[in-house]
Amino acid sequence: MQIRSASVLPLLLACLLSAACGHASQAHNNPAKAAVEAWADSDADGIPDNAELRTFNDRQNFRRWFAAIAEMQFYRISDEWNAEQRDCAGLVRFSLREALRKHDRLWFQRMGAEYEPVAPDVRAFNLESDPLGEKLFRTDFGAFQESDLASGKFSEFADARTLKNFNCVFVSRDRRRAERGDLLFFHQPWVQKFPFHVMIFVSESVNDGQGANDWVVYHTGSSPADEGAVKKVRLAVLDHHPDKRWRPIENNPNFLGFYRLKIVD
Repeated sequence: MQIRSASVLPLLLACLLSAACGHASQAHNNPAKAAVEAWADSDADGIPDNAELRTFNDRQNFRRWFAAIAEMQFYRISDEWNAEQRDCAGLVRFSLREALRKHDRLWFQRMGAEYEPVAPDVRAFNLESDPLGEKLFRTDFGAFQESDLASGKFSEFADARTLKNFNCVFVSRDRRRAERGDLLFFHQPWVQKFPFHVMIFVSESVNDGQGANDWVVYHTGSSPADEGAVKKVRLAVLDHHPDKRWRPIENNPNFLGFYRLKIVD
């Protein structure tokens, strides 16, 4: 009986492999099914699964690129960043896009000599192969449907409010739960035109001799009379900001907390 059982095992394995190969072949030969899977939104967060970073390494690599590119704007604003889009949300959009690009020799030549590799590229996709193209930002509530692309529910542009409401998930008002690349949002309800403000949590700085892990970068915003500037500061310093509404502390009602981009959540 033992000899017969052993002889059956290879046959059983062969059958299982054949079935698996047959299933893979059917999926490969069924473009309609593949299209449905490509636009699936398994967590119903409004972002298609294929536009999210599903592996730990991809998420970590994206965070490092995203934070480093944002921080580099403090030292010298890149010519690649459209001057008309230089504000707090514009810094997020620019850094996110560049983090998803292929960081090859041409990218470094275009960005400037100051830039250095900080992590491997995201493997799941890059901006050139991203299923959403340049329209990375959701602009409305609801689970993703393929018709969203034609109905304008994704855009190349997103202000701070749009980033918060449709492209991020709330993490905490406690900074101990924040991770590199998370966003901080503030709300000033009496400011009619742009009541929301966003900062990027860099955590450990690329250029820092202090050994701190609470750095943030942000753009102050622009106006017809002032083009604004990129600032880099520690949370420990912002805690004592002379204007209490800008303190990232839990008892500040204007501080909405830390949020995480849906593509890495």
